[in-house]
Amino acid sequence: MRTATTVLRQPESTRESRLPADVQRLPRPPALGRAIELAFLRWEKRQLAPTERFWRDFGLSIVSATPQRLVARGAGTAPCIAIAEVGAKDRFVGPAFLMSADTELHRYVEQMGARWLPLDRLPAGGRGVELFDPSGRSVWLLQDQRRLAPLPMRAAVTPSTNTARDTPRVNRTVRTPIEPARVVRLGHVVLQTVDFARMAEWYLRALGMIPTDVQVLADGSPSLAFCRLDLGNQPADHHTLVIVGGIEEKVEHTAYEVLDLDALGQGQQVLRAQGHRHMWGIGRHLLGSQLFDYWFDPDGFEYEHYTDGDVFTADAETSYSPLEFGGIWAWGDDAPASMKPRKNLRTLLQVFKLVRRKAITPQRLKFLSAALDAPARPWL
Repeated sequence: MRTATTVLRQPESTRESRLPADVQRLPRPPALGRAIELAFLRWEKRQLAPTERFWRDFGLSIVSATPQRLVARGAGTAPCIAIAEVGAKDRFVGPAFLMSADTELHRYVEQMGARWLPLDRLPAGGRGVELFDPSGRSVWLLQDQRRLAPLPMRAAVTPSTNTARDTPRVNRTVRTPIEPARVVRLGHVVLQTVDFARMAEWYLRALGMIPTDVQVLADGSPSLAFCRLDLGNQPADHHTLVIVGGIEEKVEHTAYEVLDLDALGQGQQVLRAQGHRHMWGIGRHLLGSQLFDYWFDPDGFEYEHYTDGDVFTADAETSYSPLEFGGIWAWGDDAPASMKPRKNLRTLLQVFKLVRRKAITPQRLKFLSAALDAPARPWL
């Protein structure tokens, strides 16, 4: 029986201007251009039919489906947010970003080895270049993409929410339809990398993003960065790109905004009824504040529905906090074990190879392990 009072706490953050001397600032290199939107994500799949079924149940709208290519959009004005093409294996190919009108794409060709994309590869017209991040992942930078009229959606429930202090909903009920959680737009992508410093520097230089929250290891070195778009005075999502230091190069998850909490809940019912594999949720994140619900697609890739996230203008200062596994959510069930490296022979051999080729130091591994292995919710 527990005799002591359990202390509940959340990690504290510190503004960059007030950082103690033992915490390292995340370098922000001069940017070549400025991303203004995460346009779409590209996948290769051995079979497109299972992905199409999952995308429909997840709330994406299929634009076109051929034996070789699958294109989907959200309910917003973006012409597409996901593309899957038949390939030799199931893999995430890379993200595509829409760049500002004043970004000079030829500078990426001259300074970062980019190449111009053939016009017939662009799903929404315009022009673009392809370059490769330090892990070899393809990244597209686009301009002049056409927009579409938004798709019809039900009214949001949020404005009529009754609370203990305000009751705007009188003589009315809440009866939202049981239907897939209509995805409004693509929100963010999370990339894990072995060389965090190099990857963060590359993306900040290429996209001109702003770190909103940076998490550091016990030695004060940054190991995770939530980065937002620089939209000036226009509020931008807390993060559009997340770089996570780890022991492999992979996409951790991709995230899609839905209308409100009822869409999140009804969407979960549909996905469960259709036999899809649930991962985590519903809960609320701490950094970003989103209400979330995570699912696996047929090939094991992680997809997140979210709503009610934080937004910031470009002048909001970067915050720093300790990297703790429990710091990724404010409430809800514990994060699943699949969000941590598996402790098996394969992982051990992988780590041994990284240390042997000096891709990562034993000291950094020690700090990463300490951050991930500490009990996130010791009272549970």
